[in-house]
Amino acid sequence: MMAEPKLALYVHWPFCRAKCPYCDFNSHVASDIDHQRFAAAFRRELAFLAAQHGRGRKLTSLFFGGGTPSLMPPWLVAAIIDEADRLLGFENGAEISAEANPTSSEASVFRDFHSAGVNRLSLGVQALRAPELAFLGREHSVDEALTAISMARETFAHVSMDLIYALKDQSPEDWQRDLSTALSLGLDHMSLYQLTIEQGTGFYTRARRGEVLTAQDDIAADMYLATEEIMTAAGLPAYEVSNYARPGAECRHNLVYWHAHDWIGTGPGAHSRLTTDDGRLGLAMRRSPTAWLDAVAEQGHGLDMIHEDDRREAVAEFLMMGLRLVTGISLQDFSHRFGSLAQSVNQTTLHQLLDQGLLTMTADHLAVTLDGRMVLNSILAALLDTQD
Repeated sequence: MMAEPKLALYVHWPFCRAKCPYCDFNSHVASDIDHQRFAAAFRRELAFLAAQHGRGRKLTSLFFGGGTPSLMPPWLVAAIIDEADRLLGFENGAEISAEANPTSSEASVFRDFHSAGVNRLSLGVQALRAPELAFLGREHSVDEALTAISMARETFAHVSMDLIYALKDQSPEDWQRDLSTALSLGLDHMSLYQLTIEQGTGFYTRARRGEVLTAQDDIAADMYLATEEIMTAAGLPAYEVSNYARPGAECRHNLVYWHAHDWIGTGPGAHSRLTTDDGRLGLAMRRSPTAWLDAVAEQGHGLDMIHEDDRREAVAEFLMMGLRLVTGISLQDFSHRFGSLAQSVNQTTLHQLLDQGLLTMTADHLAVTLDGRMVLNSILAALLDTQD
């Protein structure tokens, strides 16, 4: 019998100072925010979610995402952490993360966030040269980013940095120099993402007009392979398609997602994924901050959608999330949840992918190889196409 799924909490803060052109997250620019009203709404919705879905489990992690959580007043961060502790409790050594931007004003609250209970900071640096920061619409300078990283390392035991690469006109040599600079900062975790053009973003509009915004596919592939080599040599190997860490510094909250454990999400547009006796349940909150606040005031929660997965959807989630991990999926866990792998994926395709060196399989795990990671979406689609 598989162990009880771990439980995590995601808190969505929906506000930013400006909308970045690559970002498709639920974020809004607002000049007047009623923080007291948001505090009351978070408490009320969290109480509803804990009562409905906590099942007596303590939290393994809490993640403040957005938007820009470093724009939250520290007292509000502390209030949410305290309420989560009161309603659910935390496992010993629980990870409590917050995303932050490295502008001077936001870096000034790092110590207050730490005092509130945050023990891990994820900095949205995105680039380490001025032209690329401008291209990505970032408000901070390179010097501000370096200062913020230094301040964060003085304050938090664990600090991560996000960088985006494979931009137009960026060469593999440019990216390798950026990685060298990043590694010199002494961080124990980095999230390194290739630029993708997401629908509904400023970049999407520009791309539809014919503007080239990303590196050519072969150059992007070279950058990815160089990233793997450089990060491994530096002692931060990949543990997921876009995430690299020193052993023991992996993001525990994101591992909850990738292992298809359970999490509850509170705030505008937040999602929850929960294991039930019959399968898997998905919840989504109203995306509009105003609509969410009104709904929580009226009914105690901002639920906009409830979806019960069928078996095929649950299998797809398990594979899509788990195969992002370098270690892949546990075949024992798969069997406990869904039965035979042979009855869940296209066997002809599975053996072809194994023969092509895109997948590896042992008695315990199914994993994607380095070459396979570069075509992961195609691998998943082929595996899940069970019609021979």
